[in-house]
Amino acid sequence: MAKLRLTDSRIKTLNPAKTTRDVRDAVLRGFGVRILPSGGKRFFIHTQFNGQRVWKLIGDADMMGVADAREAARSALAAVRKGQPVVASPDETSFEAVAEDVFSRYGRRWKPSTLKVNRWYLSNQILPWFRGRQVADITRRDVQDWFMSLHATPVAADRSAPVLSVIMAQAEVYGYRPAGTNPCKGIRRYRRKGRERFLSEAELRRLGDVLSLHATERQWATAVIRLLLLTGCRAGEIRTLQWRDLRDGHLHLRDSKSGPRIVWLSTPSRDVLAELPKTSRWVFPSPRTDGPVSKTAVENFWVRVRSEAGLEDVRLHDVRHTYASLAITTGETVPVVGRLLGHNDSETTLKYIHLAESAARDAADMMGTFLAGRIS
Repeated sequence: MAKLRLTDSRIKTLNPAKTTRDVRDAVLRGFGVRILPSGGKRFFIHTQFNGQRVWKLIGDADMMGVADAREAARSALAAVRKGQPVVASPDETSFEAVAEDVFSRYGRRWKPSTLKVNRWYLSNQILPWFRGRQVADITRRDVQDWFMSLHATPVAADRSAPVLSVIMAQAEVYGYRPAGTNPCKGIRRYRRKGRERFLSEAELRRLGDVLSLHATERQWATAVIRLLLLTGCRAGEIRTLQWRDLRDGHLHLRDSKSGPRIVWLSTPSRDVLAELPKTSRWVFPSPRTDGPVSKTAVENFWVRVRSEAGLEDVRLHDVRHTYASLAITTGETVPVVGRLLGHNDSETTLKYIHLAESAARDAADMMGTFLAGRIS
């Protein structure tokens, strides 16, 4: 963390970055200024007392000078050392201030790409509704009303809700809300009919036949799709594989969506890898750069293959859904399937049970209608 002798002129030169950053004062220990991505600047104190972290906003740098802020910080730090309670100010506990605190601290757990996406949902879907509210006053009804307001954009609503839930959960951890009061718990997602798609046995055979036709001409591309089918991995996990990730018959993924994990390889998946030439550190090297094959190249090949197989409505990610549903329907347990897919949360795996049941129900209805017209 940077440390400077803070002055009014120096603070004006501190420019915002993509993430929140803190600059400590070289004069008063425990005093500093926080620069928000929005350009706002807040004076704060940060110290330890009896093993407990104390963090408190002192004021807005646009509203007070460094001298006044440093004096206020000195008084606050003295109160901490005397064991006196530090009362949070309304500015510190506003929703937007707490959200920035969460993104600054908890956001370190997210991959850069995830942090960028989550910040977009915060700025565009969440803050317009909750900005200016005290985080402790936000109720389940408030969250329900917000979620309903996004009914016209269900995908955005479903992806924004977990971000809001993290903010509320961490608000409890940081002491801004009472424990066990997360108002996002139990909010049901929008059902987007037709969003998930499973390949039937016949469709898998058609896809396999088309891949075989391209195996010689497009070896790397067919190998990518086959490994997705055989492992249930995410496309990015397979596309960015390096040969050093393959050890002892396993894939040791360094940076999956859920963090580092091990993928157990079946004999057919090991055979696919064994047939590939080792011309680069990447299993699937780009023909134009020193990196892996591009996401666009994989998706373009998939569009061609699915068209030839008569599967125009199937997304590449549906291959992963198919792997999960087949594992569930063949009797694998939720923990085992979750481990295969690299899920951190069993709730994520449980959705495949519901999806598989829904698909079976729809198939039963369709077959019933079809047969009824022939046997009645």
